Amino acid sequence: MMEEMNNKVLERLKTKFAGAITDAVEFRSELTVIVPRERIVEVCRFLKEDPDLCFDLLADLCGIDMATSSNRFGVIYNLYSYRNKFRMRLKTFTEEDHPKVPTVTGVWGTANWHEREAFDMYGIIFDGHPDLRRIYMPDEFEYHPLRKDFPLMGIRGSLELPKK
Repeated sequence: MMEEMNNKVLERLKTKFAGAITDAVEFRSELTVIVPRERIVEVCRFLKEDPDLCFDLLADLCGIDMATSSNRFGVIYNLYSYRNKFRMRLKTFTEEDHPKVPTVTGVWGTANWHEREAFDMYGIIFDGHPDLRRIYMPDEFEYHPLRKDFPLMGIRGSLELPKK
């Protein structure tokens, strides 16, 4: 069943978005498809609205830091189809200097909080997001704690700690 659904999803994507699927990997029967960030919204909308695929849940969205890659930052979208009882992942990447990815809040409302978290922790800007602001760190904090170049012990004096 899993392999059959993986093939179906991949075939539908390759047919609809010829040339936009830059890579597809199957690991432990789960499919991961890599698409350019410029196409992420339309691919997500297709996966959600296609009546046979129906990926109606964005279960999670997270940032990644591939410190040694030319496209250092990325976003992973974990999708689930209730109808098909099937999950898959989408990945897209962006460069280090201006890490920007279009928002998918217009496709799944839950992307709002997930994208804010990725912005706060990695500094990835989600173009078109309705309320892109920090949710964990104070607004004046100028760093992004989950980046690989952030010191494990933090940056002395960067945050005023509460008095004991």
